[in-house]
Amino acid sequence: MPAIATAPVVDPTHAQPFYTHDEYLDGVERALRCATAYHAGDVTVDDATYDALVARIAATEDHHPAWQSTASPTRTVAGTGGDVEHSAPMLSLDNVFDEDGLRGWAARLHKAVGQRVAQYTVEPKVDGLAVAARYRGGRLVLVATRGDGRTGEDVTAQARLVAGLPQRLSAPVDVEVRGEVFMTDADFAAANEIRVAHGEPRFAHPRSAAAGTVRAIDRGYDVPLSFLAYAAIGVPDEHASTHSAAIEYLAGLGVATTAQSSAGMVVGTSIDEVVDNVVALGARRGELGFAVDGVVVKANFTADQEAAGYSSRAPRWSVAYKFPADTRTTTLLRIEVQVGRTGLITPVAVLEPVQVGGVIVTTATLHNFADLVLRDVRVGDTVFVRRAGEVIPEITGAKLDERPETALPFEPPAVCPRCQGEIDQSQKRWRCLRGRACGAREALLYYAGRDAMDIEGLGDKVVDSLLAAGLVTDPADLYGLDVATLARLDRMGTLSAANLVANIEASKLKPLSRVFTALGVRMTGRSLSRRIARHFGTMAAIQAATAADWELVDGIGSGRAQVIVAELAELAPVIDRLTAYGVTMVEPGSPALEPDAAEPGTAVLPLQRRDGSPLTVVVTGSVPGFSRTEGNEAVEVLGGRSSGSVSAKTDLVVVGEGAGSKADRAAQLRVPVLAGEQFAQLVAAHRAGKQKQVRQILRTVLR
Repeated sequence: MPAIATAPVVDPTHAQPFYTHDEYLDGVERALRCATAYHAGDVTVDDATYDALVARIAATEDHHPAWQSTASPTRTVAGTGGDVEHSAPMLSLDNVFDEDGLRGWAARLHKAVGQRVAQYTVEPKVDGLAVAARYRGGRLVLVATRGDGRTGEDVTAQARLVAGLPQRLSAPVDVEVRGEVFMTDADFAAANEIRVAHGEPRFAHPRSAAAGTVRAIDRGYDVPLSFLAYAAIGVPDEHASTHSAAIEYLAGLGVATTAQSSAGMVVGTSIDEVVDNVVALGARRGELGFAVDGVVVKANFTADQEAAGYSSRAPRWSVAYKFPADTRTTTLLRIEVQVGRTGLITPVAVLEPVQVGGVIVTTATLHNFADLVLRDVRVGDTVFVRRAGEVIPEITGAKLDERPETALPFEPPAVCPRCQGEIDQSQKRWRCLRGRACGAREALLYYAGRDAMDIEGLGDKVVDSLLAAGLVTDPADLYGLDVATLARLDRMGTLSAANLVANIEASKLKPLSRVFTALGVRMTGRSLSRRIARHFGTMAAIQAATAADWELVDGIGSGRAQVIVAELAELAPVIDRLTAYGVTMVEPGSPALEPDAAEPGTAVLPLQRRDGSPLTVVVTGSVPGFSRTEGNEAVEVLGGRSSGSVSAKTDLVVVGEGAGSKADRAAQLRVPVLAGEQFAQLVAAHRAGKQKQVRQILRTVLR
């Protein structure tokens, strides 16, 4: 059985007690202030710092029981009360930080129950604002925050913004639903765009954004919110024997629940299974699409819960396993300016190293100069750094009350840092007026990259030599190179030159999707480039498309369409020269090349439904004969839509050798699975036109 790999930043089991009673009381007061601010939506310290403070308080109380304050976070539920009295207290949860802590909690639970606990549930600990929603006759009549656990604030007016918390249930029942209001990663990005457009600074974190939005009354704009239920009061007896049954009942009423989320809920019969599932959820943390700060483990049977009972602040039958914080604080050491392959000029933060989400972070994105002004982040500030999963870390805000007097606003560059040329400041994202000419090195390396044209031998040193000799300025120039010219470069030689020319020539056979990816069109990436190539079929059709045509492509809206059209106009000379050199400008298998086969009601490709819509397919692990990018390309050649994460909306998961959490997730959600070897056979059969074999392979998994 694997061990839980996500170690906390601070291990509470080794916390040092406070030395004096006054220090202890000061610590309790600081914890109370931090917790009160947190429950009001104002994050003043990161989770790890707060957990370390509470750990010191607990350690002190173990050493000096007589010192324990009634305001201690180990005894009370933090938060500010309101006008709404809860029908039953909304308690907090005790925390554990490692496998030993989890097993220790289970041992205490067994002792409290008096027998072995029959079942556990494992579900995500959503990082949001806890609320109680009351329904009368199936109609939503009240939503209140948790507050101090006994009373909370009435936030019913803003409930209309919350997806997953319906105004009416599917049955006219009386029930109280409890759960978390939060922002998904996508909603947080959208909310910040809306907020900035209204002249306000960006939200610092998804949680504070959700909490502030729920309480907002006179705000002149709305931003999206979501809800996931984790408990209920008033569930009929026939659905109340287990926690999992109660959650299923809520889902049947139309309420979004933790079990329906991308994280899901797992029922296990042993603490070993619980540990395994905590490991699995921790591994998928960055793929969920919303912030989780841990896992909640509960005794599933109501009888076990009743036998275990409650402490003054938390149920004994439930515990929160806390992950390492994915938002932390650190010092901003300096701000550097980088220039990308398209001439894009961006500020980058250099940080005092800090562990965020289990990874040491030293740099973070600051997006653009306008955003930097709105965030008012300065060198010397204590800043919040967020890293969800494997995305680029970003600074979400600064602790203004701790700003040094010497901290000055950042002065953006007046000229391009790379070529000293003029800067186009007409858009939020500044750009060197020389555009791709300024970023020629990056553009050439990107064009030759493995996921683009895959030109072996065209690395950093060779590109630098080509640029220094004036032999190339853009990707089309590569196809005019010959062996004699290349052999004259330093450390090249005739053999190396011949190999490079052969590799450049071979790249002409790459499909349109690779060519479009290699061009580095702004606001597109590998996946979207494949979708674009399949949609249009030829580069000529792509270049002829209007902004309205682009909006018909899945994932492209009006703003992105305008940018792509402008980019293609700028790239037209390069594209024309690539075409003249014989680079492939067609996407094999595109429905656009076979319009008669794409009639509604006809399944034109193996991974399409009868109406022609694509199946969503995830490729995980090592598939024989395919790199990861090639596997995703093959999915789309077969008519599917490639995806990087497994959810309830996934239609098929291709599982190769070494597949990990995604395969486990597919099993949990009962998503059809196709072995990597079978997928390779499917692709080969499709290429050979053996439709009977294609149907036979798919029939084994798709019913």
